[in-house]
Amino acid sequence: MTAPLAGVRVVEVANWMAAPGAAALMADMGADVVKVEPLRGDAMRGATRQPHVPEGQDPVDAAFEMDNRGKRSIAVAINEARGADLVRRLATGADVFLCNLLPARQARFGLDAATLHGLNPRLVHATLTGYGPAGPDATRPGYDLTAFFGRGAVLDAMSEPGNPAPPRLRPAQGDHVAALALFGGVLAALRVVEATGEGQVVDVSLLGSAAWTMSSDLSATLVDGVTPTPQGRVARPHALHGGFRCADRRWILLFMPEPHWWPPFCEAVGHPEWVADERFADRAARAANMPELTRLMDEAFATRPLPEWGAIFDERGFIWGPASTVAEFAADEQAAADGLFPEIGDASGRRFRTVRAPLRLRGADVGPRGRAPRVGEHTAAVLTGLGVGADDLAALVRDGVVAGPAA
Repeated sequence: MTAPLAGVRVVEVANWMAAPGAAALMADMGADVVKVEPLRGDAMRGATRQPHVPEGQDPVDAAFEMDNRGKRSIAVAINEARGADLVRRLATGADVFLCNLLPARQARFGLDAATLHGLNPRLVHATLTGYGPAGPDATRPGYDLTAFFGRGAVLDAMSEPGNPAPPRLRPAQGDHVAALALFGGVLAALRVVEATGEGQVVDVSLLGSAAWTMSSDLSATLVDGVTPTPQGRVARPHALHGGFRCADRRWILLFMPEPHWWPPFCEAVGHPEWVADERFADRAARAANMPELTRLMDEAFATRPLPEWGAIFDERGFIWGPASTVAEFAADEQAAADGLFPEIGDASGRRFRTVRAPLRLRGADVGPRGRAPRVGEHTAAVLTGLGVGADDLAALVRDGVVAGPAA
């Protein structure tokens, strides 16, 4: 099978999750990704929960493996003139330069689009920032919590009425939305370069990714200026839209907003009389009486465990799903059957499951190419490929410009 991005050379100067996640998707598709890390390594290394392993075994840095699998690593001090020059030399032979440095830092190190296009006119120069390349906050650092969830109104829209604190969020959700946008932008830019021979500049921000994520709400507010009111379960507009707790304390989720679902649902939960009840006769009546209807539905769902409700609903073709825990998702038969969790190995040779890219091409070779690299694992090999001789390499190591176990 063909790897879609085989032969594409990527230089990544990025840390944490969003930009490295985009490069990981490119590596999954066969691109040769060289990750440029500081001498101490990407700050993401070891920063998230380390899975439990038997005593005496090295930890599995699962989140770092997820966003850095299949790459090669060189450790370079880009704040040193010789280090920045090495990265520019790498970019001269690359197809894509992917970065999450703010524009001023890119310019300081000579890694901005104008400089690199002067060396490589066909280069795709792609940048991930918190707030975009223009405006008063273009130079403001941002993470997914601050730029995506906070400034992008995702937190506010998810908050329950009367709760003074925003909900606690899980890591990298905004980062990985932005990673998909950056990945798509780079692919489009590569196509333009192929067609025109002219290098391209791609800009993706966490704030812009939040706008796309929030577009259903945001598009209406852009017209009338009204902020949607946070709604609890009893203020939902559709009776069959939301979550209900079953007898086993698990939650079942429904999304059947069309009116034709209402009569068969009432029959399925053992309350056909609700169909003729004037309080619930149509969508408007159900919305007006949602607190009472919610109470009755809660009582009905509390009579059976979730698996029984699932079987009843499947017989009728209802649209439902469980509110799974992360552990339940990891053990989900459908996810396993669809190949969502392929195996990779780490530097010790240990095998473990990870998460595949959220897309596939039938008949193409797409998937993890191998483990994430150790810090600077490929420094010597990559720099030798640039024409750096053994004596010069030794001097760079001695002077603290580059580092790595292979250097």
